[in-house]
Amino acid sequence: MEFINENGGVDDAGKVPAISLGFWIVKISATTLGETGGDAVTMSMGLGYLVGTAIFAIIFAVVVAAQIAAKRFHPFLYWTVIIATTTVGTTLADFVDRSLGIGYLGGSSLLAALLVASLAVWHRTMGSVSIASIDNKAAEAFYWVTILFSQTLGTALGDWMADSTGLGYRGGALVFAAGIAIVAGAYLWTNLSRTLLFWVAFVLTRPLGATVGDFLDKPLDHGGLALSRYAASGALAAAIAALVFLLPQRADQRA
Repeated sequence: MEFINENGGVDDAGKVPAISLGFWIVKISATTLGETGGDAVTMSMGLGYLVGTAIFAIIFAVVVAAQIAAKRFHPFLYWTVIIATTTVGTTLADFVDRSLGIGYLGGSSLLAALLVASLAVWHRTMGSVSIASIDNKAAEAFYWVTILFSQTLGTALGDWMADSTGLGYRGGALVFAAGIAIVAGAYLWTNLSRTLLFWVAFVLTRPLGATVGDFLDKPLDHGGLALSRYAASGALAAAIAALVFLLPQRADQRA
């Protein structure tokens, strides 16, 4: 499954991987790892949301700088940055929702506003938010800021759906999976903007991964499986490495 841009070309350029079914499989796996990995640092290690956010923010800054400085597409580097955005997104969302005391709905609303603002500034500055337009460092910087906000928003949405609505982690995961299925259907059977569909799908994969991650590592009396966060994170990291190695990972050229 490839998203096609408004001019009929592939929504992919330079150091951005081809948008295919394999891309989405790795993306959902990475978001799940972000949840278990973030919780491992903030909860299992007892470092707290603020310290955890600081640690992952530094890691994100280092790897995203390497990604932007790179001259060509490096699959493992790209997905390392994605994982970094999911871990810092997990701890930052938890800090906003819980430590600041504004709740899941308040945190989701704030982060949604930041995501929309990021896309608006990107579009106003560069003229497009299609990933086919990412052919310079400025556009790539906007891309990663937008992804960071989307990953953080996704965490807050996942927690809100699972905890505040009473659906639990499995119910929340089913809701977000259904949302992704609707986006896929819209891609296949409508003429809706491919750029819009891409970003909606990108946001929805994060709360799907977040609810699955919580289902794996949360206590039994909270509706989880109570798996070790360290073991779950290690298994997910190994699976992602295998997927990146085995699945086609290429940067398509724009048509």
